[in-house]
Amino acid sequence: MIRLSAERLATAAGAEVVRKGGARHPARAVTDSREAEPGDLFFGLRGENADGGEFAGPALDAGAWGVVVTPERARALSGREGEGWILSSPDPQRSLQRLATAWRREIGCPVVGITGSTGKTSVKDICRAILPFRVHASPENYNTEIGLPLAILSAPESPQTEVMVLEMAMRGRGQIAELCEVAEPDVGAITNIGPVHLELLGTLEAIVEAKAEILEGLRGRGRAVVPADAEALEPHLHDRLVTTTFGAGGDVFALRSRVRDASTLALVGTSAGEQEFHFPFTEAHNLTNALAAIAIGVALDAPLGEMSRRAPEIGFSRLRGELLELRDGVVIVNDCYNANPISMRAALDHLASLEVRGRRVAVLGEMAELGPQGPDYHREAGAHARQRGVGPIVGVGELARHYAPDEWVPDARSAVPVVNGLLESGDAVLVKGSRAVGLELVSDELAAMRAPRPPGGRA
Repeated sequence: MIRLSAERLATAAGAEVVRKGGARHPARAVTDSREAEPGDLFFGLRGENADGGEFAGPALDAGAWGVVVTPERARALSGREGEGWILSSPDPQRSLQRLATAWRREIGCPVVGITGSTGKTSVKDICRAILPFRVHASPENYNTEIGLPLAILSAPESPQTEVMVLEMAMRGRGQIAELCEVAEPDVGAITNIGPVHLELLGTLEAIVEAKAEILEGLRGRGRAVVPADAEALEPHLHDRLVTTTFGAGGDVFALRSRVRDASTLALVGTSAGEQEFHFPFTEAHNLTNALAAIAIGVALDAPLGEMSRRAPEIGFSRLRGELLELRDGVVIVNDCYNANPISMRAALDHLASLEVRGRRVAVLGEMAELGPQGPDYHREAGAHARQRGVGPIVGVGELARHYAPDEWVPDARSAVPVVNGLLESGDAVLVKGSRAVGLELVSDELAAMRAPRPPGGRA
């Protein structure tokens, strides 16, 4: 429930009330009229192919609390019967963002912004599990100029929300700065810096500058959480910031760790002391993600002991390294949400570390937005896979030819019969590629075709 009166809401959003409605408060904000339910506030946003304001009428018919649309749309709707509020705004998307900022201030809790080339969602998931507060975290991938304000507006009012943890995506210069204007973060975390979006930004230095916008966007004496080995960020760590580093040589680091029974036991050192953690994962890159989340906790003055107690409850979002156990001992490492050179290498290392009876098979989709160096990054990933004993490799997509795969197919649909035909008992299969490749189709189809037999049953 967005507990702002209609008048305050309109003022905060920079909108004008064209028609008054019934209920005083909307339940939530939506931008898809198909999702609109009774009590929702619908924002009619302009897209590349359509104007969402066209669907404001159906949203009102569905019982929406109200709509925010352009002035011409508002005038056209004003004569409709019903009780929904009609608000007029010259820029409904900007109104959505302004309202999110107002609601963030109304709640008044600390806000954590997380960006980085990889690991944003995993660090967010770990924070949600281990921080000893009532945490409201971004759902799924609500990390853009539209998704982030929706994430904020879905937060319960205080005291049900004690900390917000928000992902911030970056595709170009100025986007992180725009998201910081909306969220006004107190803690800014950068998970890592890597060659992602080179096609858009051109150089690694430009990527550093874009990521560092989160440090400039922190409120007051902000708290920065950054990798200990990210020397490129040092010029941006000015005196106004309280900085906590994580990883080897940092303020939060693993004194020792070992993998046992599908979990990781680690002794974590911090400026506040040492603490044993029991993590329900085995991937080395997720240990780094956990250190980033613990560093965020340290920045928020969260007790180490409380974070340790909650660590076994960590769970990750779907398509991010989830393990699917299939028939005949086949295991899928379903990591197909996205891919770039850093995350691809980490996923291959994890595959190579698994104890398996069979082979370590990789279904690798192309990595997008790497610019002219794209083929080189694919060749390096393919060579790294071979060095780690991974094979056979199935490449999916045009750039995936550069992995030097054993089998190549043009798309995910074509990959399904190829992969199914080459799997053998006891194989572990990594499925990973950029989001646009849609490799979840491969994981889902294999899981359906090779579902475990029920006890005593037949396939």
